[in-house]
Amino acid sequence: MTDFPIDPATSQPVRYWHKLDKDRIQCDLCPRFCKLHDGQRGLCFVRGRIGETMVLTTYGRSSGFCVDPIEKKPLNHFLPGTPIFSFGTAGCNLACKYCQNWDISKSREFDTLADQATPEMIARAAKQHGCRSVAYTYNDPVIFHEYAIDVAKACRELDIKSVAVTAGYVCPEPRAEFYQYMDAANVDLKSFTEDFYHKLTGGHLQPVLDTLMYIKHETNVWLEITTLLIPGHNDSDRELYELSQWVHDKLGPDVPLHFSAFHPDYKMRDIPATPPATLDRARRIAMENGLRYVYTGNIHDKTGGSTYCHQCGTTLIGRDWYILSEWNLTDAGHCKKCGTACAGVFDGPPGDWGAKRLPVRLHHTPVV
Repeated sequence: MTDFPIDPATSQPVRYWHKLDKDRIQCDLCPRFCKLHDGQRGLCFVRGRIGETMVLTTYGRSSGFCVDPIEKKPLNHFLPGTPIFSFGTAGCNLACKYCQNWDISKSREFDTLADQATPEMIARAAKQHGCRSVAYTYNDPVIFHEYAIDVAKACRELDIKSVAVTAGYVCPEPRAEFYQYMDAANVDLKSFTEDFYHKLTGGHLQPVLDTLMYIKHETNVWLEITTLLIPGHNDSDRELYELSQWVHDKLGPDVPLHFSAFHPDYKMRDIPATPPATLDRARRIAMENGLRYVYTGNIHDKTGGSTYCHQCGTTLIGRDWYILSEWNLTDAGHCKKCGTACAGVFDGPPGDWGAKRLPVRLHHTPVV
């Protein structure tokens, strides 16, 4: 908890809290259950208490907007090749010692929130830039729950999809509300041990597994999973076997699993970068456990980045980094050679956005 000042003029009241006792209220958005006195912020830093209510301090404010390839999220089976309008805010409800976006997720300087935009402005900007979807990313949309939902509602009015890039650390009731408005998600399954979650993230494993099960079995949201492999911490054969076996048995063989390379950052600069051989080994173990779509990320690996027909082995989508090099799917997403369906959300021919990254500034005109 922190007593960093909260400005009522830039804060918005939120749900998912209750009165704990005469001095404290409890935030019920995520399993941290922060207990706050008046004027305090939760660990996420962006949700806090003013008087007798909880507020969100980052509604309508972003750390920046950018048009990215959708494969960068990463999503390999959701509207491949198309551009996605991406934004985030500041703060995070986990405390990962190796955070790769720590300058945003751990920010205490609200000067990083340089761009202001209403939900309608974001939806219109996405449409104007030819994006079929908007990504809530860079930091976790769980903590800007209300803003993300309002943006998603505005996007639906313009037939634009919503994509959550998240660690999945959220309580059941807000989770159910949030995923009513999402069309796809990439969930970061950071490890498959409670010890890792406790020591390196300050969180717990089970709520993330619960979120994965909920998305897969209780919603129509397209789901992909990413695990960042950190040498010596979550890359043993045993853990990789158990993780991929759980995904296969509990979520099914068609859920894409991405193994990404770690690079030294934040509080773990003494750990070496993940060797490509580790990613290859992880991919092999997961495929031996029956997963059909397993990828390597954060390295140049055309084989590990491409999609193959699980029936005949044809390269369905060739990828060279974020550039689609081959396309052997029908418009409906079936293998052109054998007709087997490829799991995913495919709608006509692929996009041709490629690897471009386009920063965007939105100009906000205050209402006088």
